[in-house]
Amino acid sequence: MKKSDSTPAEGSASEQIDAKIAALGDWRGEALARIRALVHEADPEVVETVKWGRVPVWEHDGILTTGETYKAAVKLTFAKGASLPDPTDLFNASLEGNLRRAIDIHDGETLDAEAFKALIRAAVALNVSKKNKPKKR
Repeated sequence: MKKSDSTPAEGSASEQIDAKIAALGDWRGEALARIRALVHEADPEVVETVKWGRVPVWEHDGILTTGETYKAAVKLTFAKGASLPDPTDLFNASLEGNLRRAIDIHDGETLDAEAFKALIRAAVALNVSKKNKPKKR
């Protein structure tokens, strides 16, 4: 597994994400744990990292999505979301930008698991295609 953005004193990225989920102790922790499981189902090769002040990040040849937690929402920001197909309209936040797209989940809402996994797979495919594309000179 790829080295995470953590120091030895803090533990691995996976341990930090476990601790964050446990510390939340409410619907946000449950949502983040479910999201994490879906990401791993969609991409068994995903790498977990923690960046920007303890934000869980899932990567495969680049960032796929982040899992930010706020008082009223869990926000899943897809780094290249504007380039991803979203036939079921999961993206409901950060829609105005040219690059990112996000999904805000609120207390009591459920995420369409199959549509979310399709987004993760599309994000992986996009990252892999960009990595393998020859650079223009």
